[in-house]
Amino acid sequence: MGGAVSAGEDNDELIDNLKEAHYIRTELVEKAFRAIDRADYYLEEYRDSAYKDLAWRHGNLHLSAPCIYSEVMEALDLQHGLSFLNLGSGTGYLSTMVGLILGPFGVNHGVELHADVVDYAYQKLDHFIKTSDSFDKFEFCEPTFVVGNCLEIPPESRQYDRVYCGAGVQKEYENYMKNLLKVGGILVLPLEEKLTKITRTGQSSWETKKIIAVTFAPLVQPKQNVNGRPRSVPLPIFEVRTLQDLSRIAIRHTLRQPIAMGEGRTKRRVSFPGARAMHRYGPRFERRRFCRRFYRQCVNSVVLHDSMIPTAMDDCNYPGGVEEEEEEVEEEEERSCRRVREDLPEEDEDGCSGTEDEKSKGGCARAEPPVNILREKILRLPLPEPLKMYLLYYREK
Repeated sequence: MGGAVSAGEDNDELIDNLKEAHYIRTELVEKAFRAIDRADYYLEEYRDSAYKDLAWRHGNLHLSAPCIYSEVMEALDLQHGLSFLNLGSGTGYLSTMVGLILGPFGVNHGVELHADVVDYAYQKLDHFIKTSDSFDKFEFCEPTFVVGNCLEIPPESRQYDRVYCGAGVQKEYENYMKNLLKVGGILVLPLEEKLTKITRTGQSSWETKKIIAVTFAPLVQPKQNVNGRPRSVPLPIFEVRTLQDLSRIAIRHTLRQPIAMGEGRTKRRVSFPGARAMHRYGPRFERRRFCRRFYRQCVNSVVLHDSMIPTAMDDCNYPGGVEEEEEEVEEEEERSCRRVREDLPEEDEDGCSGTEDEKSKGGCARAEPPVNILREKILRLPLPEPLKMYLLYYREK
């Protein structure tokens, strides 16, 4: 399943294509997709196929097509602090993206049939936490996975705000899936060859919406034990956070707030030296406005009393004076722009700038990676090193 959009050269280009095709429609979903590189969840020898809009399977490992995950994320309508259950959690790619939206006080659980896939998911989760810069840009709800068949979850288990099933659900299990939802919750699942969104509007009332046609492998039927009874798969425990963990969340949140405010603030861009002086509130334009006002005063004085014309009017004593002043300012602006363009290094066909010696030594000059401001703030705190590392989640960079 997939192939709805063109392949991308990298993760960002893939997301651009999904946006253009309207599979990604909200900013929150877009940020989550850009924060996690899809290729990181592929085996190394298959990374070249990561940015194609195609499903991938290798042994028990499986990833749905990007267009499917986009529709799922949009349909779930995720919000901060909700509880989420992923049935058939696989590599943990979807659960990790969901965790970026739920925040630290959400619940993020997954049930996966194969133990080796759960191990793989935890390896990828650890790699994301320890190495990805995106981890410090979001308040993350870390997913927890358990091994088992999702059809063996006890009926008395607690319910969730959002539930997704990553395998084709047979019609006879539709009500079983619905019972995992809280009132007001949303269930997204492949049902009768359609990706379906079911909203629980009351204790026994539902709204159903068909999204797109899909093809999923069907759910694996539960096996019976020796006694003829199905096994029971307990869901992850809802653990109360420790005071130490809550303190870490609060400190990181407090340090992150000025960063978020700075990113949201619109800054005035100055494109070249002297641009500020030529701004509409700069000194050159202020001088032009003064000349115009003074000219108007002079004209009014002439109309009222010829003798009241001030002598300082010599520089602006006729209508053409203002126009000439404006023309002079415009010509000076053009000369300044030309000088700046001449001073800039030329770019070659590949977009490289600089002298020939610089290009031969280092090729195209690469921009330095952005500084992780949250990390720098934590490292500057007057705290013992072990405590700083705890606040950093023992991240390597």
